[in-house]
Amino acid sequence: MGRSRVVIVGGGFGGLHAFRVLMRAGYDVTLVDRHPYTTFQPLLYQVATGGLNPGDITYSLRRYVSTRGEGTGAFRRATVTGIDTEAKQVVVSRGAPLPYDKLVLAQGVGANFFGIPGAAENARTIYTRAEALKVRDLIFSGLEHLTASKDPDRRFTVAVVGGGATGVEMAGSLAEMKSEALPVVYPELHQDNFRVVLVEMSDTVLAPFAGKLQRYTLRELRKRGVDVRLRTAVRAVRADALEFADGGVLDTDVVIWASGVGAHEVVSRWGLPQGRGGRILVGPDLRVVGHEDVYAVGDCALNPDDPQPQLAQPALQMGDHAARHIIASDAGESIEPFAYRDKGTMATIGRNAAVAQIPPGIAVDGFPAWSLWVGVHLLALLGGRNRIQTMINMAFRYFAWPKSAAGIIGDITDVTSRPE
Repeated sequence: MGRSRVVIVGGGFGGLHAFRVLMRAGYDVTLVDRHPYTTFQPLLYQVATGGLNPGDITYSLRRYVSTRGEGTGAFRRATVTGIDTEAKQVVVSRGAPLPYDKLVLAQGVGANFFGIPGAAENARTIYTRAEALKVRDLIFSGLEHLTASKDPDRRFTVAVVGGGATGVEMAGSLAEMKSEALPVVYPELHQDNFRVVLVEMSDTVLAPFAGKLQRYTLRELRKRGVDVRLRTAVRAVRADALEFADGGVLDTDVVIWASGVGAHEVVSRWGLPQGRGGRILVGPDLRVVGHEDVYAVGDCALNPDDPQPQLAQPALQMGDHAARHIIASDAGESIEPFAYRDKGTMATIGRNAAVAQIPPGIAVDGFPAWSLWVGVHLLALLGGRNRIQTMINMAFRYFAWPKSAAGIIGDITDVTSRPE
């Protein structure tokens, strides 16, 4: 049997890893993504708070496609509008449909607002480069407007909804800006003029981590000036406030939604089985239920009998497995079902403060965890230029802090404008 033509939807962790394995095996592979670049999502919060430039964490997909393996690689910048599983074609917004023998879906996920009134309209997210830049501009524009205010009691409030890794990292970075950078960059303001609130409906932050690391994270956030509100559920998001289930109201200038992820709306029109959060249902071999030639990997995929955390490592390993399964199938061979190898989980809180949970049960916090976090993220970036540039930016920011914060530039925008 010859090699299959493969189409991969999504240039994230899972899609790129599948692409690399298949190209090394000499396959004809077409990668489809709505953006011309891939984004290293774990560091988007750094872009949103001015710590990194967007170019530091993005990499050209055309360049990636042109430098991988012995196969024939192609890239199509387009949005997938439909999948014709009978004709084996991927319908896209630009150009003719893409024929396939095997299809790998790795399109990732977006924000999940859980049906909360006003959340989709009034909250911001940081799951794409454009969203992170918009948040950055809103925050720094808000502070600029505040410096011109004649009211010394006026406060600029950023509320982060969700106490997972994204929420903790965003809140920690904002708090660090408030406590250390604000007096240097905005001497007209007092620290009390900038308020950072983290809202979490459960009784802890970083729920998947060990209790020791949860308690450490909570202490560090509060020490840095974050107003952490546990056991607080959001009832509605207004243009200028959060409404809580207990009847309380918090006036806000920017709401950042980090409370969960769900499938992109367009996926519901692809005719594939979906489960919790709109994730595509797959079997133990990552093939979509009822579709022998279609695979789903990463955050968009769900095996109800073996659900995986929506993190980078599961996506990487799933992309690798799907590619190897395609190669084995074409050779008339079989491989073992997918089995996730947990390599650990990390989250950073701020300078010299992070938590890391490493199998089998090793819990690390403080500077050692922070150093490990920096090293792992630098190595995971694509391209030597990105690694070097990010390392330089991080080093300069670390050793010149807080004066280095004065280099932050955000476009002045209307802070009352809402998401499109």
